[in-house]
Amino acid sequence: MVGATVAVLGAGSWGTALAALLHNNGAAVRLWGRDAAVLADIATRHRNQRYLPDVDLPPGLACESSLADAVRGAGVLLVAVPSHAFRAVLAEVAPLLPAGVGYAWATKGFEPGTGRFLHELVAERLPGAPAAIVTGPSFAREVAAGMPTAVTVHSDHDAFAHQVAELLHGHAFRAYTGNDMLGAELGGAMKNVLAVATGVADGMQLGLNARAGLITRGMNEMLRLGAALGAKPQTLMGLAGLGDLVLTCTGDLSRNHRFGFALGRGVPLKQALADIGQVVEGAVTADEVMRLAARHGLDLPISQHVQAVLRGEMTPTGALRSLLARERKPEYPENLFQ
Repeated sequence: MVGATVAVLGAGSWGTALAALLHNNGAAVRLWGRDAAVLADIATRHRNQRYLPDVDLPPGLACESSLADAVRGAGVLLVAVPSHAFRAVLAEVAPLLPAGVGYAWATKGFEPGTGRFLHELVAERLPGAPAAIVTGPSFAREVAAGMPTAVTVHSDHDAFAHQVAELLHGHAFRAYTGNDMLGAELGGAMKNVLAVATGVADGMQLGLNARAGLITRGMNEMLRLGAALGAKPQTLMGLAGLGDLVLTCTGDLSRNHRFGFALGRGVPLKQALADIGQVVEGAVTADEVMRLAARHGLDLPISQHVQAVLRGEMTPTGALRSLLARERKPEYPENLFQ
């Protein structure tokens, strides 16, 4: 959408990739971040050396160190910060926004400590404002490199969903739309926990059968929690759920899978996190998934065992033995999709 002004908040790998995509699509983009060195690197050398060191960025990509300057006059905001920073950025931005400015985010996760969905925080802080989530199977490095990608944009405001999708849609980037924000957010958050589980199995060299089984049974857990929360099953079987789950559980660029892989190889948790060098959402999301499961009386064994390993209550080997010792039962509850 040529001429549209978009403020991208968050200059990590994902925010940088999205800003480059939007710029190449003809939008007037302002990229904001807290790290002045990263912004200077992008502005002068057209590289985000910290997060995307091997990717050339468009020379005209504008960077702003002032949040007020970044959002001033913008028609759309696109937030791409980790889930733990989402509330703080929202609180800073809210007083700066005129009525009617759309607020979109590409953050995947729940609010740490409460398990609240991010769209609930936005509705509370920006009542009535158009809001949308951008999610789906999308590694930042591949998007920044212009490789084919498909995502989905979900919003309760159909016009805003289409506006954001149009801004993102390009020759190698497909953006679909939907209206199930809860389901889209659940898929994007929960897949990180399941990717940790798959990474652990791969680190333990359990084989491809085990990986496929974990992905499929993880999908089962996502669908059952989604049904309890009121998510649409087709959302979870689409890009926001299954698509992102497969990518994050199998892709070498997945931080959550690499983190789990290290744990499966016996690397201590703190060291595994330090070696990744960026936020590993699955490490904090497991508690929130299990908080929701407990609230709805659900048994989610894979997610539960990931939580136990992350808390130091079980070893990966002990978690494997526990999962394999569970009783036999039907693959799906009879009333899951009713």
